[in-house]
Amino acid sequence: MDFFMRLHPVLQGLLATLFTYAVTALGAAIVFFIKKVNRTLIDLMLGFAAGVMIAACFWSLLQPSVELSLALGYNAWLINALGFLCGGAFVMLADLLMSKAKMFNSADSKFKRTALFAAAVTMHNIPEGLAVGVAFGSIPLGASATGAIMLALGIGLQNFPEGLCVSMPLYLSGKSKAKSFFAGQASGLVEPVAGVLGALFAVAAKSLLPLALSFSAGAMIAVVCAEIVPEAFEAGKRPAQIGILIGFTVMMILDIALG
Repeated sequence: MDFFMRLHPVLQGLLATLFTYAVTALGAAIVFFIKKVNRTLIDLMLGFAAGVMIAACFWSLLQPSVELSLALGYNAWLINALGFLCGGAFVMLADLLMSKAKMFNSADSKFKRTALFAAAVTMHNIPEGLAVGVAFGSIPLGASATGAIMLALGIGLQNFPEGLCVSMPLYLSGKSKAKSFFAGQASGLVEPVAGVLGALFAVAAKSLLPLALSFSAGAMIAVVCAEIVPEAFEAGKRPAQIGILIGFTVMMILDIALG
């Protein structure tokens, strides 16, 4: 851990998002071994990841943004409100554009739903990678290293069922296991790219960092609300509820105790 923390923030962001991508690929690889998954376990994992990400949005992104805004003499509530809303609007606009994508118009309904979900996961991995990169890039400016690490772990955890949720429906719709795995793991490839860009931005543009942090928080909350929570609650509410409460509590305890 000491070796990792001595690395340049951009390299930290790259390694952290390579980890989140690897977990996506690991989840997608499950398609080679099983034909059916335990839905309760998936819902519990998704709920836990949602809880971690919601908590991380405050302790790893919004709180450092407020503190940095005040240190720079900015209007903290205005900067954070603007960035948060812009981040959420970015994800909502991406959803709207994908739902109208012509490339899915001729597909059968089952494949279309699966393809749209895969595209949504891929698009939503951009703000997730950006959030991790910005979190690590802001550590030299006083942000919590523990918060950045936990954010990466939380995103990685929710990427496991995401990779599986892309590859498995494709396989069940008639695609080969190899093609299904390739699509599942490919949905996470954008995260390392976004992670490096986020870390570079955080390191190079200190004056804009509060806006970047709050933008990432808004995008993350929109992703959780649009994709992770609905998917977790689709089959039943109890496992997802338990997972969210445990995930939020774990993230809160770790960030307060170690941050």
